[in-house]
Parts: sequence; C-alpha cells; structure tokens
Amino acid sequence: MILEIIILLLSYLFGAIPFGFLLTKKYAAKNILELGSGNIGSSNVRRIAGKKLSLITQVLDMAKGFLPVLMIKILEAFDSTLFSKGFIFYTAFASILGHNFSIFLKFKGGKGVNTTLGSFLLLTPLPVVTAGLVHLLVKKISPYVSVASLALSLSLPLSGVIFYGLSYEFFSLLLCCLLLFLRHTPNIKRLLAGSELYEKVKE
Repeated sequence: MILEIIILLLSYLFGAIPFGFLLTKKYAAKNILELGSGNIGSSNVRRIAGKKLSLITQVLDMAKGFLPVLMIKILEAFDSTLFSKGFIFYTAFASILGHNFSIFLKFKGGKGVNTTLGSFLLLTPLPVVTAGLVHLLVKKISPYVSVASLALSLSLPLSGVIFYGLSYEFFSLLLCCLLLFLRHTPNIKRLLAGSELYEKVKE
C-alpha cells in the first residue's frame, strides 16, 4: 500500500514536469502560458516556437505517461502480486493528472492528449493506434487542432468497446475521453463562438 502511494505520487510529479513551458522559456524566451491558447502542450508550442520544439515536447509528454506504466509492467513481471488489481491504470491516470494539473505551474497544465496516448500505449495499444490515426485524418480535414483532438478523444472509448468489450480497459478509456473533453471546454466554447485558434506554425 505504501509502495503504491509512493509510485502514484512519483508518477504525478513526473507527469507534472511542464516540458512545453520549460522548452519555450529556455529556447524561445517566451512564456507559453501567456501566448496562443495559453496551453503547455505540443500544439501551442508549435504555434509559439515552431515544429522542432513542438516535436520534442510531444515525445517528452508521451514519455511522462509511458515510462511509469512501463515501470509497473516490469515490476509485475518479477512479482505479479506486488500491486493491487488495476493499479497500473491508476498509475497512468496519476501521470495524466500531473500533466493536466501541474503542481509546478500552480495546478495549470496541458490538455493531456499526448500523455494519455503515452500512458495507454502499453495498456490498450489498438485503441491508441486507432485514435492516433483518427487524429491525423481529422487534422488533414479541419484547420482546428482541437477538433482533431476531440475526435481522438471520442475514438478511444468507441474503439475500446470494440476491442475489449465492457471491460476495465473500456471504462478507463471512457474516463480518459471525459477528462479530455473537460480539458477542451475552452476550445469547445471557442468553436461554438467561431473564435477558435487556427493552426499557425513557425518553422
């Protein structure tokens, strides 16, 4: 129990590292919280600081979710009784919540798309791949990144129920979808008002 609490805390703190904020601050001398959408994720980094920093941010944000889950899988391979049932999913959510509500930014953070995909890549690989493909497809059709992200969010539980049925995996993906929609509330309001940000890229 104590070990699980420590791991959840460490997963949250690892997820809370605001790579987008730190990278744009160091290499572009800009405060991303005050520019674009005010978000620390790779899409806003792309608008503010260009493709390279955006790609680095995307990889690091995915790693924040991927590595804690990988660690649990490795530990469980040595001792399958080490953690309680479903704990690996709690670890994934701890990383996502760290990214979305970073203690280092006074509980501000990102939308959680990349960290969610990283967290569930080992847990539900087929829905994650499906969601990634949906995101790419919608992104080619729509000028709004948020629309692609919302489509990705919906595809997670929809593909989850197809591949896993009404299982632990499905309900975890459904929770991810709800959390992603919650974090995209400002984007949804701007879309309805016709004032959402277009994708603007600096090379």
